[in-house]
Amino acid sequence: MIKFTFGFLLLMMNVLIVRAEQLYVNPQAGGDTNSGTKEQPLKTILEAAKRVNLNKDLEPTTIFLSEGVHLLTQTVIFNNDKYTLKNRLVIRADVMPDDMGWTPKKMPVIVTVAPLVPGVGGEEARGIQPEVSHVTIEGLRFTGSPDYSYVDGNNLSRSYPIWRDGKKLDDLLVTQCLFAGNVDVLPLHVGVIANGYGLVIDHCVFFNCKIPVVFWKNDGGSGSRSAMQYSLVYGGYFSGVWTTQSTKGEEFDFHHNIIANSSTVWIRERGSTRRYKASDCLFTDNTHLAGFGSGPLSGNDATSTDFLEMKNVQTSGTVKIEKDQSKRNYLQLAEGSAGSNLKAGLFKKNL
Repeated sequence: MIKFTFGFLLLMMNVLIVRAEQLYVNPQAGGDTNSGTKEQPLKTILEAAKRVNLNKDLEPTTIFLSEGVHLLTQTVIFNNDKYTLKNRLVIRADVMPDDMGWTPKKMPVIVTVAPLVPGVGGEEARGIQPEVSHVTIEGLRFTGSPDYSYVDGNNLSRSYPIWRDGKKLDDLLVTQCLFAGNVDVLPLHVGVIANGYGLVIDHCVFFNCKIPVVFWKNDGGSGSRSAMQYSLVYGGYFSGVWTTQSTKGEEFDFHHNIIANSSTVWIRERGSTRRYKASDCLFTDNTHLAGFGSGPLSGNDATSTDFLEMKNVQTSGTVKIEKDQSKRNYLQLAEGSAGSNLKAGLFKKNL
């Protein structure tokens, strides 16, 4: 009887392991009529999303992206809202930054070339759009979009690599991702913009993005805490972080971040009276520490930092960025840079 019970438990464990949905995407070797296994990968993230949205089994999902360039020719929407805190939807690199043998070349590169659609004050293109709770996006590199720039003085064309619209959604973790743009050639308007709750930016790098992250609106209810931690922002040509009236200071963790060589460290929604805390950070070589903004039509009005309680925040020092693409820390802190003690950047482990 004991042997039978033990054998039955092993069988059930194996069934549970098998039931975890896994899909592999390889833009070079894959095909969208393939099974989606590692041996027969799909070609596009869009096809992976279609299959995930149709699978109603209550199981976690992991989508593995190979190295190479993944073109998003239309917005990739995930809308199968079946996930839980433990049984998550994970969109990740096949090889992660902390894995042995990882190099920057192994990061899957996500390029949004989706058609522009009307937005607030212009047009916008959204890349990956998780309209579900309990999502992790990790180990990916996002670029700016080659043809999205200013239309005229009042109307913009914007690229949003990661966008979440639902104001009731919760738990979106973006970790160990690199966002790299260029104001003149590859503009990246906002790396991550998310309504709802529980947006956590962890160990990410934002290089020459207009705005790295916007903690956007929610429905005024309750949800998990949002956070920005162990992240590096360099060359933000509007701000380092953007918060709104919905971003409650007592529910927002901001620590071990570096914001350098940027226009403004912290932009708040115009009229906001929220107060925040920043701890163990480096803010250096920025034009302003704080400002107000209310969207694409607003200016960048410098304000005082009375709203921001800073603990162990350094405001001087030279941040150096590694530009050698052969180096493991490419587009991260170079050797001898200020802020190295904060451990901000893609790596969570010392290999």
